[in-house]
Parts: sequence; C-alpha cells; structure tokens
Amino acid sequence: MKFFIDTASLAEIREAAALGLLDGVTTNPTLLSKEEGDPREILLEITKIVPGPVSAEVIALDTDGMVREGLELRRIADNIVVKIPMTLEGLKAIRRLSDESVPTNCTLIFSAPQALMAAKAGATYASPFVGRLDDIAADGMRLIEQAVAIYRNYQLPTQVLVASVRHPEHVMQAALMSAHVVTMPAAVIRQLASHPLTDRGLEQFLADWEKVKNR
Repeated sequence: MKFFIDTASLAEIREAAALGLLDGVTTNPTLLSKEEGDPREILLEITKIVPGPVSAEVIALDTDGMVREGLELRRIADNIVVKIPMTLEGLKAIRRLSDESVPTNCTLIFSAPQALMAAKAGATYASPFVGRLDDIAADGMRLIEQAVAIYRNYQLPTQVLVASVRHPEHVMQAALMSAHVVTMPAAVIRQLASHPLTDRGLEQFLADWEKVKNR
C-alpha cells in the first residue's frame, strides 16, 4: 500500500520524505490557504521534494473550467495529478483529461456508486472520505471495502485512495482491505510509528546501559 501525506506544508512533507516511506502528496485549496506564498510556487516545490504523484485541486465548478485549470496545473510539473470533485461536471472533466493522458484524482466520494462512476470516467485515483462518513455515524471503511471489491470484480485500473484519515486504525483497516493508497496528515504518520511498549522498552534498554557504564 502506498503512503501519501495530506498537507501543503513543506516542512511536514520534507520530514515525511526523510522517513523513506512517502509515495506521494495530496493537497487541496484549504491546505494551500494555510501556507505562506503563491500556491503554484508551493506546489512546484512539493513536486521537487516528492517524485511521486502530487494532487492539486481545481476550483472551477464547470467542466470547461476544470479542464482548463487542470491543464494549467499540469504545466507546473509532470507529477501533478489533477484533483476533481465528484460531480456530473467533474466526471465530464475527468473523461476529457483522461483522454489527454492527464492523471486525475476524483475527490469527495462518499458512496460506492460514486466510486464506480469515477472509475468508469477514467479517474486515476478515487478518494473516498472515510473520516467524514464516520462523523455522521456511517461506516467509512465499509465504503473502502466496497470500492476495492468493485474495482477488483471488473478489473478497473482506478486506485482506491483512502482520504479523510483520522487515526492509525483507518490505515490498518485500509491495508487489510487491499486499498491501493492511504493519504494521511503528518500527525497520523507519527502515530503509526508510536507505541507505549516501544517507548517503555527503549527507556529500559537505556536505563540498563547506564548501569553497565557505571560499573
């Protein structure tokens, strides 16, 4: 399973890349708005740090506008993936960009039919938002299970990109379900590496070593 980081923070991206496990980055207008500087320059710098896919989202709501913005975003770098919302206009844009060999990420997916439509339109990635479903007392991971099964049943090349990840349990469940990608905030990446028994064991090892040094 691929690990993406969901942020526009250059510091967080550099830190995650240094771990040697970062496969890509997802951004959105909200994340970019939190950073200082021109969004296009930030995206360019991200593509230099991470050679893998970097999702950049359009803000237009009509098909022509999405396609135009998508092609502009692709001019930033070859590893830009155009992020497009799951709407009827968005599906048209995904098809047009796909026909021009432009990789796309269909975002804001909340149902299995939406995931199927994204794949049929030619999306490279489909992003179900599991955390937001959990917030309304729905089962976000059930959607991941359904999307993976549907894509496998019909040998669809679209990759399931698990988004709106809130905690390590989401990551673990996604891996067990054979999801292709999980994108997560920096805090979740840190949580994945943390365990109280690891901390306790390290403390004990160091304490024992101090005893050896003091003999």
